[in-house]
Amino acid sequence: MTDQSTLLTELPVEMWAVTAELAPWLMLGAAIAGLLHGLVPPAFIHRQLRGPAGVVKAVLFGIPMPLCSCGVIPAGLGLKKSGASDGAAVGFLIATPQTGVDSVFVCAGLLGWPFALYKVGAALITGVVGGGLVELGDRGKSEAEVIPTGAHDRSIKGMVLYGIDIIRMIWRWLLFGVIVSALLTVFLPTDALADLAVGSGVLAFVLVLGASVPLYVCATASVPIAAALVGAGMPTGAALVFLMAGPATNVATLGAVYRGFGLRPLITYLSTIVVGSVALGMLYEPLLGGLAIAEMAEHEHQPWWAVAAGVVLVASFAWFIFEDLQSMFSRFKARRATAATHELPITGMTCNGCASRLQRVLGKQDGVETAVVSFESGTATVNGIVSLDVLKSAVEGAGFEVAGAA
Repeated sequence: MTDQSTLLTELPVEMWAVTAELAPWLMLGAAIAGLLHGLVPPAFIHRQLRGPAGVVKAVLFGIPMPLCSCGVIPAGLGLKKSGASDGAAVGFLIATPQTGVDSVFVCAGLLGWPFALYKVGAALITGVVGGGLVELGDRGKSEAEVIPTGAHDRSIKGMVLYGIDIIRMIWRWLLFGVIVSALLTVFLPTDALADLAVGSGVLAFVLVLGASVPLYVCATASVPIAAALVGAGMPTGAALVFLMAGPATNVATLGAVYRGFGLRPLITYLSTIVVGSVALGMLYEPLLGGLAIAEMAEHEHQPWWAVAAGVVLVASFAWFIFEDLQSMFSRFKARRATAATHELPITGMTCNGCASRLQRVLGKQDGVETAVVSFESGTATVNGIVSLDVLKSAVEGAGFEVAGAA
């Protein structure tokens, strides 16, 4: 049992370990999202990544990418924002974190090529099935609702801001996921998972599934753990469940999928991974059972670039908290303001990150006392002695438009 003093000393260490492990891939995912936004026209993504064929393309595009569950979030949401259908984006989110070129080679080295290739096939199947189910549910959505609007900023600055907006949109869930993953790691260490190897059959699959879904595990870093489980006597198919459900899910990912797509796609996303991993894991045994190579590797210390990315991510969280406090203060001031009030209908915003960026831009204009931008209502409420023309120019300069403006 972990006592209170041990928890107080171990929890911050584990929180930092999880942060440093996910931060590089999160930054990579945000960078990919920014590059896609700047280099690939939204109309192209809208044409190619829609419908059943679009789901398959998105899955094939994502399988070789070295992105884990948290790193894939900004890239997947970036596809959605750039015009991909929900089905294509969800298929990308399901398949991508399960694989990656680096993960495949590590998996082949520790568990054999048959297992590694089977895992790639499992990622393809679950990605296409999950994305296809979401696509079927969205058949009634009109094209006008999903075609992206607003300026397509191809500048380096625009791409960087886009990537930051993606992280800003999900940072609360990421922070929550880091805390929960650290708590689970303290109370459910790796050797506890190894104890699950005592049994076999359905119970082993269920226990591994229950342990892996909420935890953050990297597709590559989790392979040695899977090899240890197999070496301890767990069925290789149960290790496949761990390598599919672990990298593709965690608390932060589930929260971000809910935030970006809604409840029904989240249920489809999670159900596909849970049912698919167990079914394909149980199917592995009669097909390829006994071919795995059990070997354990030690987890290395975080490299300098992971530490640097972790520091940047922590600083980003601190900045986002500061922005939230500023926004709360602005809303408080707006309720007490006596200057003229302008309410502008805004088009082109695709997330709360866009609203936060526009709010900062408007707040910096001369004469503006307060500025509150709401993504949900699509409005900007500005108090101060400032002309509408100045506000409209500021909105357009930020890459958005005032609805109905001449």
